[in-house]
Amino acid sequence: MAIMRAAVVRALVLTAAFAAALTPVTCLGEDSIQLPARATKELPPALLSLLRQKKMPKYSPILVRIFKEEAELEVWKQDTTGYFQLLKIYPICRWSGDLGPKLREGDRQAPEGFYTVTPELMNPNSNFYLAINTGFPNSFDKANNRDGSLLMIHGDCSSSGCYAMTDEQIGEIYSLARDSLLSGRPSFQVQAYPFRMTPANLARHRNNPSLAFWKMLKIGNDHFEATHLEPRVDVCNRRYVFDAQPPPNSPNPLVFNPTGECPAFVVNPKIARRALEKQRTDEVEYAQLLEDNVPAAPIYSGLDGRMNEVFLARFPERVMLAKVLPYASHLPQLPPIPWVDNDGSVTGKLFGTSQFYEYVP
Repeated sequence: MAIMRAAVVRALVLTAAFAAALTPVTCLGEDSIQLPARATKELPPALLSLLRQKKMPKYSPILVRIFKEEAELEVWKQDTTGYFQLLKIYPICRWSGDLGPKLREGDRQAPEGFYTVTPELMNPNSNFYLAINTGFPNSFDKANNRDGSLLMIHGDCSSSGCYAMTDEQIGEIYSLARDSLLSGRPSFQVQAYPFRMTPANLARHRNNPSLAFWKMLKIGNDHFEATHLEPRVDVCNRRYVFDAQPPPNSPNPLVFNPTGECPAFVVNPKIARRALEKQRTDEVEYAQLLEDNVPAAPIYSGLDGRMNEVFLARFPERVMLAKVLPYASHLPQLPPIPWVDNDGSVTGKLFGTSQFYEYVP
């Protein structure tokens, strides 16, 4: 009984701490500080059973991955080994815009990139059942003059630049995120991609103006897939940098300025070796696909987003023809991207002339 009482007290303390951390956020016009029952609801028994089966502690960290073209949202969770493993795939009910990053307020684009969600970005009082603010614009977006606000993962299967789930789905995702933050961890990462970052998909979309941006995202994707560890994300020279650390014998810590030149850095060798192996394999497959001249996807779909096919019969009216200009017509050019050469120096190289980074082993 004493153990049970202690567990109850701990749960209450954590809930109170989480509620205190939930500084009200303006989400789709709401500012209430009340925590409704849906925001404090326990995970369903089937999901709790799955956590036990996969040896994932209830309060361990999570990581969210989103894939637009496949209309799928993955929740990964840290197991008892300390690595992230896939917990569950949720079909996305609705996202808007086209493939490609969000550039400006009102373009209906759902964001792509690496985002950090803190307790302040959790909205328990959303008009769309529950909502998680992705944190757009992040430092990369701001450095590239991209703007917009209230870009959410939420319920109600209705999107205007957001990733919309069903109410039941967002209930589970919100609870998993809430429990992850209750552990004392300050945030969790959201990785949003245009599609699964395979050589086949990149080859299909090789004519898209976003290709250089997507290849940059693939580096972070490969770091995660090769290690099942959350990649550390920094921004300098208006680009993403992943798992950077000071060069050997460097006396100074790394300082990244999103709009300034990148400092001299190397990629964590343990991560770099695994990622480079994956990238070299992918590069060979990508080159072969180009040699075979696989059909290229159209740059502009003509649709205003899409939904996972499992929802098409249920919500046929929510896949619409695009009401905005073709996205690719106003995509800005990315700057040159420096890379770490084999001798450890930082060199300027146009991203897109080579698909992958070189790493200092």
